[in-house]
Amino acid sequence: MADNDEKKKTKSKSAIVCGYPISIFFIVVNEFCERFSYYGMRAVLVLYFKYFLRWDDDFATTIYHTFVALCYLTPILGAIVADSWLGKFKTIVYLSIVYTVGQVIMAISAIHDITDTNKDGNPDNMTFHVAMSMLGLILIALGTGGIKPCVAAFGGDQFEDHQEKQRSTFFSIFYLSINAGSLLSTVITPILRAQECGIHSQQKCYPLAFGVPAALMVVALIVFIIGSGMYNKTAPQGNIIVKVCKCIGFAISNRFRHRSSEYPKREHWMDWAEEKYNKLLIAQVKMVLKVLFLYLPLPMFWALFDQQGSRWTLQATNMDGDFGILVIQPDQMQTVNPILILVLVPVMDSLIYPLISKCKLNFTPLKRMTVGMLFAAAAFVAAALVQIQIDQTMPKFPSSTVEQTKFINMVNRPLMIQAGDNNFTLEPFAANDYLTFEKAFTLNLGPNSSYVHPLQNGTRNTIAIIESPSKLEPVQFMDVTAKPEQGSNAIRFLNGLNSVVNVTVADLDFGSITSNSVSDYVLVPNGNAEFLISNNAEKCVYTQKLGFGSAYTLVIPSTFTFGQDVTHAYVFSHNIYCMLNVTF
Repeated sequence: MADNDEKKKTKSKSAIVCGYPISIFFIVVNEFCERFSYYGMRAVLVLYFKYFLRWDDDFATTIYHTFVALCYLTPILGAIVADSWLGKFKTIVYLSIVYTVGQVIMAISAIHDITDTNKDGNPDNMTFHVAMSMLGLILIALGTGGIKPCVAAFGGDQFEDHQEKQRSTFFSIFYLSINAGSLLSTVITPILRAQECGIHSQQKCYPLAFGVPAALMVVALIVFIIGSGMYNKTAPQGNIIVKVCKCIGFAISNRFRHRSSEYPKREHWMDWAEEKYNKLLIAQVKMVLKVLFLYLPLPMFWALFDQQGSRWTLQATNMDGDFGILVIQPDQMQTVNPILILVLVPVMDSLIYPLISKCKLNFTPLKRMTVGMLFAAAAFVAAALVQIQIDQTMPKFPSSTVEQTKFINMVNRPLMIQAGDNNFTLEPFAANDYLTFEKAFTLNLGPNSSYVHPLQNGTRNTIAIIESPSKLEPVQFMDVTAKPEQGSNAIRFLNGLNSVVNVTVADLDFGSITSNSVSDYVLVPNGNAEFLISNNAEKCVYTQKLGFGSAYTLVIPSTFTFGQDVTHAYVFSHNIYCMLNVTF
């Protein structure tokens, strides 16, 4: 009776709109903004680890799943704090403040200009960024996990006992807001990440991708506090998890104390708690223990399910997301999940399950779970098959004990070439495939043109064969040994002219390229790239359609001449030879 009186004292009268307490609208908006904040931040997190903090895939995946696991562990702490001490309202407010601070710290940690003292676009104090990121993630995990068990229950507290229908509708809208926030955030934040921003240099805009979720969390906190005077605030009544654990602990310890054969056996080992706990709680604990085996497969399911934010996202970085009418970012792959939830839940409830029921099939919830897990297993088989196809398209880079070398003929006549045990002919301005060498080899280009090439373990090289006044000579250039990141194309120019040329594409500059030398690699986005090639007096434009994550060497042969009409790219496209240096 005293508990009921205390509960009534903590309630406030909320205005009614269309049969619903107005307080629930603040709760729904709060949940939408909070889910947008969480899923938006999480969508780009593994790419932030990989491309900003420069962690390898395995370590990035490990930290990502550690964070997710912490987010699923802290709800236990939040439930205990809310039910035993602070109550749901104060727990939500206090931990939302922690949550908001964590999101702001994450946004700050992603600003590369903070430690970029030499203004080269790379942070000079990565320890600072890592420490800030880890602090932000810990606070976010405490916040999002701590409020998770409280918000839905707090929404249910706003209804009276006779409003069962309205309460059911509220929970439907509540979970709709969760998926709506998840859907919008996983679409929007990857787009924000793909933008370029910065003070000293332009980089992928992780500060914006984390900043918008932080702003949404601020909005969520403000909206929730605004509704404070309208909420029914139930006083803490004690945490059931604590009670159950104490009951189980007492039953085990009591049974251990009475393990002697002189004490009569009891029907169930939980019956040894009868000396301290009422029979209703003991019966409820027995029921819980009986169904716990159903949850044994769930950790494995969720361990696989959450890989869509780690391994599946990293897998997508090796795939072409250009579908013509739209380009899907790797971290937008997670958008499929909330879309399918919003589409399939009403379809299954209103169409599929009723049809199965009419067919007199006993499709129980347990059987639905089993079928769902089989589909999940099939999904990962499909992901494995996709990865096999990706691996087949990846180049076989050299191991640490061999060297890969290819040759380009920069002379305007066919050449007979002998490289170690390999003999082949190269047409003018043509290249061969990579050859693998396990030891130093002799390169024979003809009379007076024999060279010993030392073995450079673990490298890929291109040897351009040029003609000096008296003989043929090799000129060696180092090639890339990794796939260009984020779908960009690594482009470089090999200048076969006797003069210096300058090459630019958009705002990217290849610099001055001297005769018979090669420029540095420049990362160019996919699509149609217009390269402006110029010397002191003339210029032309060459257009090349670039794919996804490739590396090219574009060769300007010695026969190339600048045309008169520089407005038509096709005039020059036949005079500049595109040689695919590395195919991904």
